Amino acid sequence: MARRKKIYEGKAKILYEGPEPGTLVQYFKDDATAFNAEKRATIEGKGVLNNRLSEFFMTGLANIGVPNHFIKRLNMREQLIRQVEIIPLEVIVRNFAAGSMAKRLGLEEGTPLPRPIVEFSYKDDALGDPLVPEEYIMAFGWATQQDMDDIVALALRVNDFLSGVMFGVGIKLVDFKIEIGRIWDNDYMRLIVADEISPDSCRLWDIETGQKLDKDVFRRDLGNLTDAYTEVARRLGVLPTNVTHTTKPTLIN
Repeated sequence: MARRKKIYEGKAKILYEGPEPGTLVQYFKDDATAFNAEKRATIEGKGVLNNRLSEFFMTGLANIGVPNHFIKRLNMREQLIRQVEIIPLEVIVRNFAAGSMAKRLGLEEGTPLPRPIVEFSYKDDALGDPLVPEEYIMAFGWATQQDMDDIVALALRVNDFLSGVMFGVGIKLVDFKIEIGRIWDNDYMRLIVADEISPDSCRLWDIETGQKLDKDVFRRDLGNLTDAYTEVARRLGVLPTNVTHTTKPTLIN
């Protein structure tokens, strides 16, 4: 079998050339990072869980008419996706104060926000993914005003869907981030949801206990990350059968 061509490798995923033009294969790694990769570990089973969970969310979004890059899952760690031109922004939607927002504004974590707030950060690890206002985004040509309107509309639709799904299984969607990509159908450009949606990119708290079921478990040393992600998958009914739960995280120096 010919070796696949690697297109890009990030902190949690690898993109390979796809079998057809305009497609890629997205591979989910077991690597976990936090604080701009200052903290790193290998968490056995994490990639399998995120692959299945992202498939679940992207399929659900497609079913309600929210366009995204997901085509199909290929195996336990890989999925076939549409190749897109990624807009260099992280789109963050917040329903409750947590993380950097709570710190910036001096709010207690978990404080409900008056409405969902959409923020943007510039995708650059070396700069720490700084928050940027819409004025910067348009001035530097990362997106147009029409793009921004469409991105906000997409983000809020994703928020409505995820909030409802999570509430149905006893989980509070505190916040999440997504990426948006451009695709062309002939000469017509469309914006679609890309990258992934998983506990890596969301803050998820148990509604009753406040237990964290997301990457904050790793960031804050609150327990076993695989156990937290497994609980989310179990509640949503997408638990893979071959994830091991006994292996402890392996720290990388």
